[in-house]
Amino acid sequence: MTASARTLVSACLLGRTCRYDGQSKPSPAVSAWLAAHGGQVVAVCPEELGGLPTPRPAAWLAGGDGAAVREGRARVVRGHDGGDVTAAFLAGAQAALARAPDATAAVLKARSPSCGCGQTWIDGRVQGGDGVFAALLRARGVPVTTDEDLPARG
Repeated sequence: MTASARTLVSACLLGRTCRYDGQSKPSPAVSAWLAAHGGQVVAVCPEELGGLPTPRPAAWLAGGDGAAVREGRARVVRGHDGGDVTAAFLAGAQAALARAPDATAAVLKARSPSCGCGQTWIDGRVQGGDGVFAALLRARGVPVTTDEDLPARG
């Protein structure tokens, strides 16, 4: 990665208290990887950028993964009452991408309905598929990985 490279990173992985439960998930592996690869880091929380508060009720994808949500074949619902928050997730994904439209990589929170890469919460359980933001990045050709897929020492 060059000094001009821009990496989108889930803000919760950098210590920001923006997760649905009002917590953060700082990751030493993410910090080490970023230090080793250089470039500009752009921290984003797609759910907050979509207008959802912190803390907020947990949500999952219903009827398909993030790509299906983007195509209108699935939606995002709150786990406790089934309320539809699809519009906020879609808007947040677009707003997060707008922070770094020239991003060359993304390091995202594993299993998040926004940021999960390869696995996320679908229909109340972890299943194969991407979250809404991860699906948007993949569609744009941005390589995505999760905090759990990085080597421990960068």
